[in-house]
Amino acid sequence: MNKTQRLGEIIAEHQTREGPLMPILHDVQAEFGCVDADSEIYIAEALNLSRADVHGVVSFYHDFHQTADPRPEVQICRAESCKARGVEALMEDAQAAAGERVRLSTVYCLGLCSVGPNARIGDDLHARLDADRLKKLIETA
Repeated sequence: MNKTQRLGEIIAEHQTREGPLMPILHDVQAEFGCVDADSEIYIAEALNLSRADVHGVVSFYHDFHQTADPRPEVQICRAESCKARGVEALMEDAQAAAGERVRLSTVYCLGLCSVGPNARIGDDLHARLDADRLKKLIETA
């Protein structure tokens, strides 16, 4: 199946929903690793939106990428609560452990403020991180 066919299937799955854009973008991101310019155009036409409308959403949310990056991603919360719990002291070791193999991304709040520092890999949340636990997460990502 080619990309255009798969995009059509994803859009058809959500098109009848109220507010289908976000679920479509999430599925496209999961399927292809990005929401590129061609996908934005295709989605815009299917939903009768301007490409600017679609691109505005893609560029606003950090979960959407315009180019695919095959590396595993570890999202590290660097919001105020996690900062107060010492996340900044973990970052140098985290970056060393990640090297070029793992993409570290900063997020602002994973919703586990009382048990920080926190990280997310895919749909899995990890709380109460210290340097060793974070390094192991990164190495096994």
